[in-house]
Amino acid sequence: MSRKIAREEAVKLLYQMEMNEDFSEQTKNEYLKTNNFKEDEVEYLNRVFERLIEKLPVIDSKIEKYSEGWKINRIAKVDLSILRLAIFEIMYMDDIPIEVSINEALEISKKYSTEESSKFINGLLGSFVKEWNDING
Repeated sequence: MSRKIAREEAVKLLYQMEMNEDFSEQTKNEYLKTNNFKEDEVEYLNRVFERLIEKLPVIDSKIEKYSEGWKINRIAKVDLSILRLAIFEIMYMDDIPIEVSINEALEISKKYSTEESSKFINGLLGSFVKEWNDING
């Protein structure tokens, strides 16, 4: 498996959850059932969603803080999903290098969003990581 595929699927699931306003365990389980994932992809998705939904208020507050006046509801849903996953990985998944989370977020944004979105995501994550590194050394 490529974690790249699992990340893309996590973004798709986050997007679906956001669009349906349903961040339930049932939604995640239905998504896993209706797609043909390898075992390690399921492990990654379960690992992420086990904590990401619980940490969503913290993650969203970081996105709002670094989005330069943009409210969460004004950010394109696909971009919001990408940002949520990247910030979650940076804050809560110590085994993933920060640079990998950022690079993967940018690759996903280039595939599923616009060039302008990639710049927005890069700028927001850059500002977030600068402060994150200052605080966490």
